[in-house]
Amino acid sequence: MKKKILFCATVDYHFSLFHLPFIKWFKEQGWEVHVAAAGSLKLPYVDYQFHLPIQRSPLKKDNIAAYKKINALIEKYQYDFIDSHTPMGGILGRLAARNRRNKGLKVIYTAHGFHFCNGAPLLNWLVYYPIEKIMAHFTDLLITINHEDYSLAMKHKFKAKEIALIHGVGVNPDRFTPVTKIQKGILREKHHYHRDAFLMFYGAEFNRNKNQSFLIKALAHIKEQQPEARLILAGEGPELNHCKELAESLGIRHMVDFLGFRKDIDLLLQMCDLVVASSLREGLPVNIMEGMAAGLPIVAVPNRGHGELVCSGRNGWIVKNVNEMADKVKLLAADERLCKQLGAESREIILEKYSVNKVLEEKRKLYKKVINEMGGEVQWAVH
Repeated sequence: MKKKILFCATVDYHFSLFHLPFIKWFKEQGWEVHVAAAGSLKLPYVDYQFHLPIQRSPLKKDNIAAYKKINALIEKYQYDFIDSHTPMGGILGRLAARNRRNKGLKVIYTAHGFHFCNGAPLLNWLVYYPIEKIMAHFTDLLITINHEDYSLAMKHKFKAKEIALIHGVGVNPDRFTPVTKIQKGILREKHHYHRDAFLMFYGAEFNRNKNQSFLIKALAHIKEQQPEARLILAGEGPELNHCKELAESLGIRHMVDFLGFRKDIDLLLQMCDLVVASSLREGLPVNIMEGMAAGLPIVAVPNRGHGELVCSGRNGWIVKNVNEMADKVKLLAADERLCKQLGAESREIILEKYSVNKVLEEKRKLYKKVINEMGGEVQWAVH
């Protein structure tokens, strides 16, 4: 009989963006793979996919129905393994699984950035810290993706059976590859940019945490010295109109391109010179890793995720305010050689630690260790 695994998260596109290599790997090992999350996105490598009426806030009543559905799925399919992600997916998945752990069910939770962290609002600590600490009791393996979260879990004595640290969810360096200057020029012509423009990119949902207004204000500081600079923003969200109005009020609307939701991030990165990042909180941001894989330098504000990826002076800089961001952009815009040097270091860091194959190997070892505890040695296929 095939072993069964349930992947659980708040929304299904979380799996599409970050976890298909791991879902595919389980399928290759002969497992029956189920997924439970909100949404109707068709995912590959999945045997059964279930919609959950799950909400991001732990205070929403719909989460009671989502919990009941996960519980019913566990009872019906008798899973061997639950792999949960996102705060609410992790909470409900572990709650529903808690009474079956003494019957052999193994439960993993990956924290993609605790909502409580250094600099997080007090409310986050009041709400999410006690929840995560309690939920750790129902967790066989708690996986963290940055050193700060790992240290927090250890320091505060989270009672998961094991706590581990890995290098995020990985990025495919073969998709996000650097291009030659000639290739970059061709891409720019296709997208109607001047060959000599200095293009900065940031791809993220427009919300208060992602803080795109910071980047727009920094751009206003360099408009006189670098009139050919352009800020390219991909994404949608509740703060989009505010950012458009801000760019208009600062007289730089013509220097900011709001692209909306895009699926061609790899091509957009290939025509750009720099990745900028302004989010207040990050676990280990994939959008930054994609820019690094594409061979671009990074200029970002301080947070735990950016600090893991950006080595100041090696592949970019961590900056504390709008003036520092503007100064670093001006420096790079005036020095093509420095851009190239820092970008090469960015890609080297990805190849050293953060490629999807390296992360898959890290998780494979953790998966194998937990699953072998079910009883008997598991034979793993090699692909």
